[in-house]
Amino acid sequence: MHDFCFTIPYGLILVAGGLIGFAKKGSIASLAGGLGTGFLLLLAGYISLIAFGKRKNSYFALILETVCAFVLTWVMGQRYMETSKIMPAGIVAVISAVMAAFYLYKIATGGNHFPSSSEKAK
Repeated sequence: MHDFCFTIPYGLILVAGGLIGFAKKGSIASLAGGLGTGFLLLLAGYISLIAFGKRKNSYFALILETVCAFVLTWVMGQRYMETSKIMPAGIVAVISAVMAAFYLYKIATGGNHFPSSSEKAK
């Protein structure tokens, strides 16, 4: 599976979460955090998608995705430890930890893999 297949939905979830947090509680922190990290992830996913279309890997995008996921895991994990609230801190921390592990796997295996011409013919 390619990183952008998960990164774009992950970024959209964070953007939506930031907007919902702002709409429900008036939280500027939710708005800034959700939009900031969400749009960074959307940008990274888009860069990776464009690179994939050129049959290349974008290690810049992969590193950016990984850093965002680790930062969100740390920040939201800390918030969960302080508040014990599953929503949103616990959920975002768990999703981000899973995404961080996925990104580390992608880095360890050399990024996105491209089908060979024999695989395309099938």
